[in-house]
Amino acid sequence: MSKVSIGEFEEIVMLTVAVLYKDAYGVAIKKDLEKRSKRKVSLGAMRTALKRLEKKGLLVSEFGEVTAVRGGKRKRYFKVTPYGKKVLEQVMETRKRLWDAIPELAFDM
Repeated sequence: MSKVSIGEFEEIVMLTVAVLYKDAYGVAIKKDLEKRSKRKVSLGAMRTALKRLEKKGLLVSEFGEVTAVRGGKRKRYFKVTPYGKKVLEQVMETRKRLWDAIPELAFDM
């Protein structure tokens, strides 16, 4: 597997997609991400991240059914690919190794 790097924002977008599972579409992802991270997220930045992650093969998307509520417009649902899961696991393991390597005295203030 080639080494793919993702940034912190891409990581939380992917994690949010995984949390939402079958309900991971644009507006729901944005709302949940803002709620959990306690920060504002622009729709444009989120859409760009979703496209970039899909291009890297970390996410896939498909359109849902047409609904009258949305005036006939379909939602695009995202999900994490198996490759995306591996990348997230690598990121988590790297963070864990770094946290574990911090000497106890490092945070004595």
